[in-house]
Amino acid sequence: MSAETAQQPAGHVSERAARETAEAARETEWSKPSFAKGLYLGDFDLSLIHPHPTPTSEDRAEGEEFLAKLDAYCRSLDSARVEREAKIPDEYLNGLAELGVFGMKIPKEYGGLGLSLTYYGRALMLVSSVHPSFGALVSAHQSIGVPEPVKVFGSEEQKREYLPRCAAGAVTAFLLTEPDVGSDPARMNATATLSEDGSEYVINGSKLWTTNGVIAELVVVMAKVPPHDSGKGGISAFVVEADSPGMTVENRNTFMGLKGIENGVTRFHDVRVPVENRLGREGQGLKIALTTLNTGRLSIPAICAAGGKWSMKIAREWSNARVQWGKAVGKHEAVAQKISFIGATAFALESVFELSAALADSGMKDVRIEAALAKLWSSEMAYRVADELVQVRGGRGYETAASLAARGERAVPAEQLLRDLRINRIFEGSTEIMHLLIAREAVDAHLKAAGDLASPEADLSAKLKAAAGASGFYGRWLPQLVTGAGMDPRSYGDFGKLARHLRFVERASRRLARNTFMGMGRWQAKLEQRQVFLGRIVDIGAELFAMSAACTHADLINQQDPARGKDAYELADTFCDQSRMRIRQLFTELWRNTDTADRKLSRSILEGNSNWLEEGIVDPSEGTGPWITEPPTGPSNKENLHRKYR
Repeated sequence: MSAETAQQPAGHVSERAARETAEAARETEWSKPSFAKGLYLGDFDLSLIHPHPTPTSEDRAEGEEFLAKLDAYCRSLDSARVEREAKIPDEYLNGLAELGVFGMKIPKEYGGLGLSLTYYGRALMLVSSVHPSFGALVSAHQSIGVPEPVKVFGSEEQKREYLPRCAAGAVTAFLLTEPDVGSDPARMNATATLSEDGSEYVINGSKLWTTNGVIAELVVVMAKVPPHDSGKGGISAFVVEADSPGMTVENRNTFMGLKGIENGVTRFHDVRVPVENRLGREGQGLKIALTTLNTGRLSIPAICAAGGKWSMKIAREWSNARVQWGKAVGKHEAVAQKISFIGATAFALESVFELSAALADSGMKDVRIEAALAKLWSSEMAYRVADELVQVRGGRGYETAASLAARGERAVPAEQLLRDLRINRIFEGSTEIMHLLIAREAVDAHLKAAGDLASPEADLSAKLKAAAGASGFYGRWLPQLVTGAGMDPRSYGDFGKLARHLRFVERASRRLARNTFMGMGRWQAKLEQRQVFLGRIVDIGAELFAMSAACTHADLINQQDPARGKDAYELADTFCDQSRMRIRQLFTELWRNTDTADRKLSRSILEGNSNWLEEGIVDPSEGTGPWITEPPTGPSNKENLHRKYR
């Protein structure tokens, strides 16, 4: 046995097995068109997003009426209290429940408000601007908690059992992650064993980072069903009552931000769940989780848009009030550039959310890639915006709101925003995982065309046969990437000065497809290992999507309110210029980079060759515990921290 094999942790799953598990859960059919998928194939089809979809008059009337009520309530809430007490007060939760916030996306027939994704997202923007912990609470409940998977995959009996409770204020949570299981579900340790009489499952295991789990009344649990006489088992989804015997919230986790989040560690010991509580079929759990996340990820762009809009407001007001060297700091070019970035990006953040949600609401498009790109791009750019806001505010940006208030100044929580937004680059798929997920979809056409050429297990004969088949696909596809509407200066003329940006997007889309093909030709089966290369491919597509969203959103605003149209066009124009600079840099870095040196140095560091560089410091974490806790067994001996808010 090699040293490497001997060091493998308990429950180790091979890389191939892990990939097969993830691949089996993918949606492989594309029955509806996807604008973002086309971007990666060099097919810029503006008709898929323009005219920009808009809510129906009925949806708009109901949505605006609800937002007015929610706005009035939000203005009565004390965000400083949430930060100070590190929890959302129970009376605030009850107030949200009375307004119907916990049932915004639940159909009216099951007691919910039946709002569109667009108005649901706008509501998330509103509550998140009070304190991002509200956004985390509501999105964890409605985007990935019990309501969404029950609505999509539940039986009629399950819908009538659970959805009215959720709409009335029964907070829910989604339990997938484990101490040693993040984005690799093949390693899952939690089990749900079918009883001998087939009437119930017995769940054992532990779940980590259970957002809302501390106060949840219902949870969706993902667990492996061992093979049995009547089925193959597999990862399955269950709705579980949070007060079930044997279920214990062992810890309420605390983080650098989101002080009001009710996030915990939940332990299961012989928790009995009726077979009627299983969602879908056995083995369908991971597909349910991924499908739920497709639209569930749109909550992150909405929350990020709120952060961007607030940052713009604070940057504008502060930069007019603060005077240095005889004039307002906003009039100094160094600060003005940051204000421009904050404002332009805030507009794009809202545009990306609005377009993605509108496409999802229309039901006519497949938004898998759009939602993933929106989550990825928004989480990264909103954090940059918050960082620039802190810089614009200077020392006051680093000072807490409570400290500012204590010495008589306006309590601006800029540093809190930076801490709170940081988690969005990790929530619901980290940036690195999102790169891999989106890249898999972006190169799907190539993998299908290449067949065994892209398979490391295929022999020479199979590869030669696959090469013949691939030549037909590329013979038809590659000529389409030579020329397009982006080369005609008259194209997209109805967008005015924004037309040049859409022509750039069209040209860059074809260039992106050509570079993806070059990567496929160069590395073939090893392309999937070029994660940084694929990450840049994804990021280019994300910027192109954001540019497209900004242009169509500006055009929509101009049509609906010409008085604001001029400003919207200026915001979109400047954003697109900034985005084009980032895109050009990414294209350059595809082939001119330090990737090889980075891989070499990383291996050297991991092998301990540079340990001498770590001398001269003290590591206060040493001796405090293992890097990862072992999966627990047996009953919990800890106090149950689960609490009810109503």
